[in-house]
Amino acid sequence: MDQDEESEKLDDMEDDYQDDDEFQTEGEEEISTETAPEQSEYSYSEDPFHEGEEESVEEQMKKISENFFYNYNEVASVPFVTQDSGIPLNLLTLIHSFGYDSTKRGNLQLLDSQTLMFIAGNQIVFVDLRTFEQSYLRSSSGQGIGALAVHPDKTYFVVAEKGFYPNVIIYDYPLLRPYRILRGGTDEAYAYASFNFNGSLLATVGGYPDYTITVWNWKEEHPILRTKAFSQDVFKVTFNPENEEQLTTAGSGHIKFWIMALTFTGLKLQGFLGRFGKTAVTDIEGYMELPDGKVLTGSEWGNLLLWEGGLIKVELCRHARRTCHIGPINQIMLDEGEVITAGDDGCVRIWDFETIDTADAIDESEMIEMEPINEMQVGKNVKLYSMVKIFKPGNSIWYAQDANGAIWKLDLSFSNITQDPKQLFSFHTGPITAMVVSPFTYLMATTSHDCSIRIFDFAAKLFLTHMEFKEGGTALVWAPRVVSYRGGLLIAGFEDGVIRILELFDPKGLIIFAGRRKVKAAQLRLKQALKPHTAAVTSIAYEQNGEVLATGSKDKTVFFFVVGKYYEPIGYINVPGPVVQLIWTPKSYDKSFLLILCENGYVLEVPVPEVKETEDLPTFEIKDLPMKCFHFRSIKSRILRDIEIERRRKRKEEKEKEKEERRKLQLQMMKDLEESEGAEEEEECLEEEEEEEAEEPLPEIFIPEKPCPIFCGFYSSPKKFWISLGGYDSGFLYHCKFPTKPEKTMEEQQDEPFGFHAVENTDNNPIRVIAFSLTKMMMFCGMQNGQVRVYILKDKSPNLTDMQSYWSYSIHDNDYGHIQALCPSYDDRFVVTCGADGNIFVFNVLSEEQLEEDLRATVPPPRIGIETEKRVDDIEDPNAFSIEGARQKREHDQIMQEVEEIKTQKREKLKHLRDEFEKFLVKNSELPEHMQLHRTEFDVDTKVREETERTTVKKIKQVEKELAWEKEKHRIALQKLQQRFRDSLEFDTIIVHAIQTEHKISTYRLLKLSGKYTKAKRLSQTERRASKFDWKEKEVTVKRESQKDSVPLVTGPEEVFMEKEKKGRPRNLSELMVENQIDKMKKIMIKAEKAQNKILQRRKEWEELYKSKPEDDYEDPRDVLAIKEAQNNMGDFNLKTAPDYKIPEQMRINAAKKEEEIGILEAMAHERKFNMNKCIISLRDQKIAVIEEIQCLVQELKTIQAILPADKHLPIPEVPQLQPEEVPEKKYQYDDEILLEFKLEQEKKAMEEQQKGPEEEFTGFGSGKVKSSIKEGELIRQDSKIAKIPLVFLPEVPKPVEFPKTEPTEVELEILKREEIRNVYMQQHVIDRIRELIITFDAEFRLLRHQKLKLDIQMKLADLHHVTLFQEVLLLKNFEKQENILQERVNSLDREQQDMKWRINENVAEMEERKNEINKLQEQEKALYANFQATLGENNKFANFLLKVLKKNIKRVKKKEVEGEEEEDESSKEDSDDESSFESGEEESESEDEAFDESMGLANCDPALYEMTLQLREKRLDIEETLSDEKKLLENLRKEYDAMGKKVKVVAANLETAEEALEAYQREKQQRLNELLIVIPLKLHQIECVEFGEIPHDLSNALVFSNSSLQRLQDRIIQLQEENLEQQELNKECRERRKKLVFEKREMAKKIKKMKEMVAQLMIDKFGKEINLEALQTLSVNKKLEELKIKKMRKELSNAKEIKNWEDKISQVRWDLMVKTKEHTKKLQQMNELCLEKRELEGRLNTLQSQQGNAFQGPRKADIVAREKITELIQIQAEKILALKEEIAILRRKGGLILPPINSTH
Repeated sequence: MDQDEESEKLDDMEDDYQDDDEFQTEGEEEISTETAPEQSEYSYSEDPFHEGEEESVEEQMKKISENFFYNYNEVASVPFVTQDSGIPLNLLTLIHSFGYDSTKRGNLQLLDSQTLMFIAGNQIVFVDLRTFEQSYLRSSSGQGIGALAVHPDKTYFVVAEKGFYPNVIIYDYPLLRPYRILRGGTDEAYAYASFNFNGSLLATVGGYPDYTITVWNWKEEHPILRTKAFSQDVFKVTFNPENEEQLTTAGSGHIKFWIMALTFTGLKLQGFLGRFGKTAVTDIEGYMELPDGKVLTGSEWGNLLLWEGGLIKVELCRHARRTCHIGPINQIMLDEGEVITAGDDGCVRIWDFETIDTADAIDESEMIEMEPINEMQVGKNVKLYSMVKIFKPGNSIWYAQDANGAIWKLDLSFSNITQDPKQLFSFHTGPITAMVVSPFTYLMATTSHDCSIRIFDFAAKLFLTHMEFKEGGTALVWAPRVVSYRGGLLIAGFEDGVIRILELFDPKGLIIFAGRRKVKAAQLRLKQALKPHTAAVTSIAYEQNGEVLATGSKDKTVFFFVVGKYYEPIGYINVPGPVVQLIWTPKSYDKSFLLILCENGYVLEVPVPEVKETEDLPTFEIKDLPMKCFHFRSIKSRILRDIEIERRRKRKEEKEKEKEERRKLQLQMMKDLEESEGAEEEEECLEEEEEEEAEEPLPEIFIPEKPCPIFCGFYSSPKKFWISLGGYDSGFLYHCKFPTKPEKTMEEQQDEPFGFHAVENTDNNPIRVIAFSLTKMMMFCGMQNGQVRVYILKDKSPNLTDMQSYWSYSIHDNDYGHIQALCPSYDDRFVVTCGADGNIFVFNVLSEEQLEEDLRATVPPPRIGIETEKRVDDIEDPNAFSIEGARQKREHDQIMQEVEEIKTQKREKLKHLRDEFEKFLVKNSELPEHMQLHRTEFDVDTKVREETERTTVKKIKQVEKELAWEKEKHRIALQKLQQRFRDSLEFDTIIVHAIQTEHKISTYRLLKLSGKYTKAKRLSQTERRASKFDWKEKEVTVKRESQKDSVPLVTGPEEVFMEKEKKGRPRNLSELMVENQIDKMKKIMIKAEKAQNKILQRRKEWEELYKSKPEDDYEDPRDVLAIKEAQNNMGDFNLKTAPDYKIPEQMRINAAKKEEEIGILEAMAHERKFNMNKCIISLRDQKIAVIEEIQCLVQELKTIQAILPADKHLPIPEVPQLQPEEVPEKKYQYDDEILLEFKLEQEKKAMEEQQKGPEEEFTGFGSGKVKSSIKEGELIRQDSKIAKIPLVFLPEVPKPVEFPKTEPTEVELEILKREEIRNVYMQQHVIDRIRELIITFDAEFRLLRHQKLKLDIQMKLADLHHVTLFQEVLLLKNFEKQENILQERVNSLDREQQDMKWRINENVAEMEERKNEINKLQEQEKALYANFQATLGENNKFANFLLKVLKKNIKRVKKKEVEGEEEEDESSKEDSDDESSFESGEEESESEDEAFDESMGLANCDPALYEMTLQLREKRLDIEETLSDEKKLLENLRKEYDAMGKKVKVVAANLETAEEALEAYQREKQQRLNELLIVIPLKLHQIECVEFGEIPHDLSNALVFSNSSLQRLQDRIIQLQEENLEQQELNKECRERRKKLVFEKREMAKKIKKMKEMVAQLMIDKFGKEINLEALQTLSVNKKLEELKIKKMRKELSNAKEIKNWEDKISQVRWDLMVKTKEHTKKLQQMNELCLEKRELEGRLNTLQSQQGNAFQGPRKADIVAREKITELIQIQAEKILALKEEIAILRRKGGLILPPINSTH
């Protein structure tokens, strides 16, 4: 369709729409009663935008009135009632909701500060936080509600529903009127909805199966954009608050970024899937868009992910790689410049937005560590799902959705008055598993998988009490009156198979003890706990007389108990499937039977078991209980087949009747025909029509392989019952009876129901729960899809003969809200339902009459003596034995005890035989060797021994295999321990002892130097803002580099006319003409250019010379800076504690520098300690070497003394021993022997503790003895370890062989004497050597110990300094954020100031250049006139005429230089206008110069002179035009200079303010640093602060000053004196030099004056007058004119080629212009409508404002009192100000008296 035709059609549609009266009631009915097929026009299969486009154009373009509302009664769903049944619509009316679907995403919204809103099944619940009253809003589809959203203005809210093509309904608030209905946005259900920042657009996303994202213009009910979001669940969709054209969706394993892009086919949604990269793929629950387009999301493991450009930029975690939250992060919000996160761990954490926004990865891990600013732990077992608040300034109250069934009120102000988290509401979590109503009053009990039982008063709408357990509840029953006449006994079944008997009573009737907490309205108390089952209890039922209790479970058992004060087990029976429901026969039956419904299709009936004594029985199983069985066999396919046969039969009969009537009619018509042939032909046609159509085959008989589950049932008569099934067999109620004589086993048995009742619309929606009213007139059915049906049974028969008319209502969620229980109250006044969606609803039956206001349940009173009863022990262990399991365990223990007794007897017999064999071996050993039997001869059979050895080897290998995993586990554990505690240790503590003294020296326990502070240094340097001092240096270097890189482009005169020829390209005639013209002008220009260059060079030299001339008041900048510095700092040593101390730029400190100092200090201390440790270990090694040498010497000494006589022996020195602490590494060396010894010691300790355990309870001193024995054992083990140290021992020399003694000769005596002397000497020498070794070692030990002590002092000082630095780092980190902000502001202002100054300097330079150009042009003009006069010569008669011609002003067409592409889209009309204006301008110029006529003097004038004059006139005009342009440029530059000067002043003032703020902040930071305490140890001689010759007691006012600084100051005094003398001498020399320069200047001026006079005289002699030589030298052709001619020739060539292209472009642009004009017209219309709406709203607002405030006119008493108080306060403050001013004035005076502070009583 053409665009013009389309626009006309749309205009016609708008006119038609405006003519229609769509705002009346009829129009409302038409819109509200649209059916689903009409709503499906927005649905799509492949192309949703073009399907049905033409049909929906009119509807899309219609404008809906702002005041239009739908009728709520027509929009909201209503109950279904069978037609003509007479059942009222208000049969059941919802009066209260006790549940909350806490696991639904975003199921908590805040409409105003006092109204909460959430989804409950098919209702929207509004809760008033002041009164806690509820109001409700029904869904329109009746098939559930998917999502909620609230408009940013809180004036509208969105209800996105579920169902077949569901609607999105926008209601206004607080009137709750349906305002807009959006149709066709998804197929089955909406998952999320959200508005943009200003609320003009709405985004929705659908659930399975389409996952469609739609952007709506919701006020016009029009979808703007629509596409598929993803192929998996999408949790959330939101707009970017800063850019509504960007959206984000996130969900299962993905995040997607969307852009509204304008393509050639129109506006589209383009999505970009986020790529996780190295990060694991995660479901994204919570995310937030940052203002700059980045997105912050959560993850399943609890860290924050920062996305940019579709990729993960960085992952944020806490310090030490801890996660930000434990578990998924469910919501992320930006509030008042802070990021708030909430997660599954129940914590709310506040993060710094700037840190997150500027985060960037520093390594490959892409992890950034940061800590939250604040955090709040809401409570234990809290799982925060969403949070909402009213976004008003200063409001810090949030409301949180707890997925564990609660709504919290949170105060996130984090101040001194912050309130603790408050739980507003508490609900069940997840599906409600069971519910029961009291048979006496309006009490209700519920339980769920959240391990709690809750009691409600549903008449008064109150929650009374609850009780929590370890496991979730699954079944409930309220004891009847025959069991508990008070009505307060409940039986609850749980998931672990336990049943608990609970008492409910009113605690107000108890005796109140002192200190008791607040009394509740009701209280639950455990009376008895039993565990009859091993799986979840599914049903509990009392027998009709209340004597027996039956429980059923998923473990396929039914247990029976005797009812009494305490319930005693009777026994259990096994059933063929998991129990679903237990039903006792009604009281009207003669005998009591129990109907057992099993899940797998079995129905059993058993009588009441007999009560027997069970104490001595080995098991509780009842095997002789008679049992009747019914195994359901499906008959649904046969029913459907019979229905189809009956339908076809009726259809056939109807067809026969129709044919008969048609035949009769045709025969009657045939009689009227005249021609018989025609009649015969018609008869044949009739016979052909009567041929029967071929019938389709009947449905086949189908029986499901797996039995369908039974949901519920009830007795209809004895041995007969009704059951409801799910799955394939749903849609019917089946009437069954037990077979009389079953011929098969229970497993083989297959039984069919004898009757059935079809239930309408239940093929996929079976009945799960059935309950009857007290009168049996109403049958309540709870359906699979959450509906409640009420069948009216007029005959009150359980045979359901009158089950036809019914009332149906969708209550719970249609997808997962199947009804779990449905109970009418004891008086049929109320009905209560609970579902798997966690909701509990209370309905009033036939609620035309109002309920009594004080209607309330009665809580039973407590039993007498209940206060004194002991607390009953509960079964808390889920693995505890059941009743049957405990009995089986007891029997097993008895059998095992008997077996152990038999084993003991066998062991005793074997022991006796072993003793006899040992005695026999002893006797054998006492015999002589030749009579003894060999050990192998005792073997009766050698194979037995071999087999035993083989078995032993196998067992050893088996044990090794079994213990391999344990061995590897302990090996890895040991390895991890070593990595954790040993690998990071460079040196352990080694204590080296001296040998002769008790002194010892120890190493430093030294860890490896960590890179913590170096890493922190890198991080902080990247994060911190560069100071002004830093960035200036960088800027200077960058400018220098840029100046080096940038080469000025110098264009010479020849470059204007010369261009290189392009190789390989032929030249045409026009190009040759251009080249010839260039060559012709080249020679002329080169000559003039050379002369001009010389002049310019000379002028440049003069300018440089004049520039180098200093001014009269010139001062050296270095001297000025030195004088200023001296004035500021001379005679002053500023202390950092001074209030006026100014921190120099280079001395300013930050956390990064401090951390660098810490790193340097740690490295230095580590190096010192490392070196000392090496020395100590070397000393230890030396000691080991000394001990080894001493051992060798002692052994040698013993050898010598073995030869010497005893009287010559000297005492042998003691060999030094190594202490265990000297070799601690030996503790980590072990072998099998040490391990075995350790194991034996541990076993011995355990046995001693077991034996002495009872004694220690009675003996007071037994423990001390045990400890001493343990210590002795430890010492023994340590000694054994020391003994294993490898030391060198020499083997002992064997004693010499003794011979018979003989008398020695003299020679032998002499030899013996000499040998003795030598041995004595060697003995003494060895002893001296030993002493020397010991003394040398001790000397080195003392020397090293002295060094170690000195190093200890230094290390202590280093530790103190480290503590100080760490405190400073903590303090600086607190200041760093604000300091960075201030520093960044100073830097930005300084950069701006420098940039402005640079621009001003450029402006000044350009102004100077313009002035020079103006001077040049003026000189050229003078030279032109001089050339004119020179050309005319003297006494020319046409001089005046030609001068007038030269000076004549004519109107010329301005020449425009064409650069680049010109816009030549002017129309012919504009060209003609320009031509006419040009002609008129020429006429005006001619009229102005009518006084001078050139033609009058042209006749006799020389033509050559006239032509020359005309050329000069053109040149003059060119110069004048250029001169005027230059003056205009100069004027503009001056204005720009003035504007920039003003701006520089403003920037300078702001910079000064910012610098003052930064300086004040630096001063504050320095003051805080000064408050930190620094420990400096001083000796007495270092203290020079004395008073009256003594050291003062208080040194707090003293100053710690280093000696070097003090000496430097003293030396500086002498240096300044010397510098003063030097400066005086220099000043004297400069004065004398100045006098000499003044004299030389005067002489040079005289010489210059003489030379000027001589030059003037020479010019007069040669030329006759003074002329400008430079003008003569630069005379040449008109350079500018020639350049323009050449450019014109070139441009004509290029323009000829481009004309065609531009014509095409012009046509295309005109077409685009037409399209844009139409779009702008449409926008203007929309703006006009908005303006009208704005005017109307302003009028209404003005009316409201004018009516307000009338009641508050006139002065109020409170205002008068407040004004008087403020006046009094101002007077008091004025007095304080005057007093402070006086005190300041006194303090400013020298020697002023310091007064105490003023104390005010106010």
